[in-house]
Amino acid sequence: MNLVAELRERELLQDIMPGTEDQLLKEMTSAYIGFDPTADSLHVGNLVPITLLMRLQRAGHKPYALVGGATGMIGDPSGKSQERNLLDMDSIMHNCGCIRRQLGKFIDFNDSVPNAAMMVNNYDWFKNFSFLDFIRDIGKHISVNYMMAKDSVKNRLETGMSFTEFSYQLIQGFDFYYLHKNQNVLLQVGGADQWGNIVTGTELIRRKGGSDAFAFTCKLITKSDGSKFGKSESGNIWLDRNKTSPYQFYQFWLKLADADAAKMALVFSFKPVAEIKALIAEHETAPHQRKLQKALAEEMTIMVHSEEDLSFAQQASEMLFNPDSVNLLRSFNEQQLLEVMDGVKQVTGSKEALTEGLDLITFLAESGVFASKGEAKKMLQNGGVSINKEKVTALDFKLSQDHLLNGKYVLVQKGKKDFTLAIFG
Repeated sequence: MNLVAELRERELLQDIMPGTEDQLLKEMTSAYIGFDPTADSLHVGNLVPITLLMRLQRAGHKPYALVGGATGMIGDPSGKSQERNLLDMDSIMHNCGCIRRQLGKFIDFNDSVPNAAMMVNNYDWFKNFSFLDFIRDIGKHISVNYMMAKDSVKNRLETGMSFTEFSYQLIQGFDFYYLHKNQNVLLQVGGADQWGNIVTGTELIRRKGGSDAFAFTCKLITKSDGSKFGKSESGNIWLDRNKTSPYQFYQFWLKLADADAAKMALVFSFKPVAEIKALIAEHETAPHQRKLQKALAEEMTIMVHSEEDLSFAQQASEMLFNPDSVNLLRSFNEQQLLEVMDGVKQVTGSKEALTEGLDLITFLAESGVFASKGEAKKMLQNGGVSINKEKVTALDFKLSQDHLLNGKYVLVQKGKKDFTLAIFG
């Protein structure tokens, strides 16, 4: 398998060092990608390096995942407009452990596999490395002029950069040198904004008398409007189900704009490129069916979570947008219901008021679902209000405890997509 050729076909490849493609075709090659332990979960933005590790291993190469226990204490200035807050060591090591567990879902760490994945933490080789030893043994090999020429430095000169962040590329360069010398890692892979840091590593290896070292980067993934990929209105889309539920994760992919879906399918899907392009062409004939988004959402939800989670996400989507799904709604347990309703407007009411029946129009107005009784009445008369997915038309309709889902909740729907979760305590 020609990994570089496939990445080109998927329009992923950005920069590549001469000889890299030949090296990957010649033999099993150890390659590493770094992960920044700034949080206790990876997110959708990390899926590009994750899938690159997967593609490397599937192509017969040996992937190394490096977590920056040491570099995480400094902060990578690449792509950053200002200095970021630094984490304490306990937080960083906790995050590193969480990332290790997550990566185990995507790459095979089983020692019985010839190209078993490896996890390394650069804190292990930096913790006993004194500052004086570092600037004497490593710093003398890379000139200040060389470091100043990097975009990650030049782009920050106007806003200012601390020596801490300035030193980052030299420290990352030493990571490559260390892994090259001690683990025979010949290749470093990263995002396009990492090219400067990566070639500092290859330069350090060369200047300290090492053998050949290779590198390539992949394009930074942005949406069609130029904004950063991997965020929603509520923030990052996390891979940890406790931070972003599988349903929300599924919806993120399902809601991609057509132009973004076509691009992301090539980037993230493991389907053959020809099959993806055929799917894109089919989607273009009937974009309203969102076949491309559905296929990508299914594949990514299974990859990150499970087939069971995908099944629930599909059922939840049907429940929300299919008017005849009252039985499906009532089948959800409390946790499932709250997953689907995460981010939906919530109002509260008194369960005692339901005992003798609570006038719906009064409740809708007083709870703020509608601005007034008049507005609620008008929408009700026009058939635009549903309670627990059942349309309500009677102006004297009363809510009772029989309407409670899981003994506590009522789902109010205005029109087709405007939901409110009423919580009765």
